[in-house]
Amino acid sequence: MLENGPTYRGGSGREDLGAGKKTNTAWEATLTEVLMSRLAGKVAVISGGTSGIGLAIAQRFGKEGAHLFIFGRHREALDKARQLIGVSVTAIQADASRLEDLDRVADAVRNAKGKVDVVVSSAGLVEQVPLPEITPDHYDRTFALNARAPLFLVQKMLPMMGKGGSIILVSSAMHYMGLPNHSTYAAAKAALRSYSRTWAAEFKDSGIRANTLSPGVVDTAMLDSQATTPEQADAIREGYANLAPMHRLAQPEELANAALFLASDESSFMTGSDMVVDGGVSNV
Repeated sequence: MLENGPTYRGGSGREDLGAGKKTNTAWEATLTEVLMSRLAGKVAVISGGTSGIGLAIAQRFGKEGAHLFIFGRHREALDKARQLIGVSVTAIQADASRLEDLDRVADAVRNAKGKVDVVVSSAGLVEQVPLPEITPDHYDRTFALNARAPLFLVQKMLPMMGKGGSIILVSSAMHYMGLPNHSTYAAAKAALRSYSRTWAAEFKDSGIRANTLSPGVVDTAMLDSQATTPEQADAIREGYANLAPMHRLAQPEELANAALFLASDESSFMTGSDMVVDGGVSNV
């Protein structure tokens, strides 16, 4: 006789399959919650968190339970990013290339949370300039944001970091390659690879890890900044896509997935490494 839905009889017990279905659903919900809370209780500071890769990383980290401090130069972009992230986030108007602004960011983090678990340096600048046309201004501007700023960002956050801390420097697969008109950009990104190696050795007794994340070409507004017309921007995207074995550009969310791995305990045995997420473009 069936009572209250289908039953299974075996041994000395009886299981209600209807109840079992509910239990499975609850288990799946619990598993999803666990998997989506890999950064629960952690504090993450992200430069360039208002657009592109940095914004995608902030959104993913927020979903994983982190409290975020993002900063960028433009208030409108910060307000929009805060709405898109939609979780625990503090948005600070600051220029990563200005030391006094980095001090303000550090003070805000110290006063609000008193600790930093993850630092992501994602703010960047690319200007394609052939060697004969490179000026000191272009050189200084490129290195100030792409190489100088990450070093001092980490320096300011380091006193608040402890065992288990993770530093992620967003570099570029371009530092492995030889593409025309990228002398300063590729060199500045190569500096980040050097930082992660040096810091891995320097922090070996602190429990803090430092790794580099090197994307290929990602479909972000940075590509539009290299063009003067929409048609030119489309041509740039098509040209880069044709270089990659996967015949497409990366999406920011794909880099955010990699950054999550580097930020979480899942990468606990990685330091001084370069995670290349470039669709194979630097290997062929």
